[in-house]
Amino acid sequence: MFGDVVEAPDGSKVTLVDVGSTRLVDNDVVRVWDVTLPPDGTHPWHLHHNPYVVLSVAGSSGRMDWLDGSEPRHVSEYSGGAVFRPISPIHRLTNTGGTRYRNRLIELKDMGENRPGGVVVDVGPGARSVQGETPDLPVPGDGRVPVIGTEYVRVWTVDVAPGQTARLTLDPIGHVLAELDADLEGEDLAASVQLHDGGAHEIPNDTDRARTYFVVALDYLTTHGKDHA
Repeated sequence: MFGDVVEAPDGSKVTLVDVGSTRLVDNDVVRVWDVTLPPDGTHPWHLHHNPYVVLSVAGSSGRMDWLDGSEPRHVSEYSGGAVFRPISPIHRLTNTGGTRYRNRLIELKDMGENRPGGVVVDVGPGARSVQGETPDLPVPGDGRVPVIGTEYVRVWTVDVAPGQTARLTLDPIGHVLAELDADLEGEDLAASVQLHDGGAHEIPNDTDRARTYFVVALDYLTTHGKDHA
């Protein structure tokens, strides 16, 4: 966790940082971060205690280095894509793509830190969207476009035209909604992420530009929450 001091294989001391740059939401169910890296920027050594979802708002390529000296892992993300990840050993992320990288990272507390004894749910390898490919996921009739589908979480995007309102019919479970906008800052950034209990939900767009939102269904809450451990 943030501030913990660990020892690298060469004997040097490493102080861990938070898993994100700016904390946007922190409640009983999720913790949501903004992660922003300039070209060649690095998010320092950190450790995830919960499985998590990465919503890419400004894509780039990156390199994950592991504190234990394992071979680096090279990744590539695109705007509008998503990744569902298990916990992993201590690592750092470097933006290798030459453009700014930004995401919204959702920690799923009831799959990790909220569980009795902190025993994390084994989600296997997780899932990663592929640009141009549509996952095997039912398409709701409310304008949502599938991004990834797993037994634990499902992710869609939905576009809202200028002056229009998206009217969603969400399953009766928790959802995270996050605007896909790489330029949001301050109060606008904090307000761009919200938790919804499911059911009917409207997203108005009173601006003169199209807006896009991620919609994340927290399916694990019905089978892997703290009341179902």
